Amino acid sequence: MADPEPSSPPECFGRLERVFPLGEDGLRHSPPACLSCACKTACLRHALEGEGGYRVREERLRRAWEAGTMPFWERWARKKTLSAAAGSAGGIRGRLFRRKRTAGEVGD
Repeated sequence: MADPEPSSPPECFGRLERVFPLGEDGLRHSPPACLSCACKTACLRHALEGEGGYRVREERLRRAWEAGTMPFWERWARKKTLSAAAGSAGGIRGRLFRRKRTAGEVGD
């Protein structure tokens, strides 16, 4: 017998800490209940979009750096790309832009 409402996702859909929690070993694992769910792929993709995915990518960079498998400059470049993709303006240009914007807002 089919589900009465197959198009509605479960209430945990896309919640990163529920569908891809950080384990005791410092790595993220999907719980067994999520592995048997029909929505698992779409759910994980949705959970890894936005800020949740940004945190997961930062964790991966940190682990690679700590393990010594990634050189400093590669880590720096990837973190820079991540922060740009997340919408935060980094570096001196970002600071100058924020300073100008703040000064303009105060003077208005």
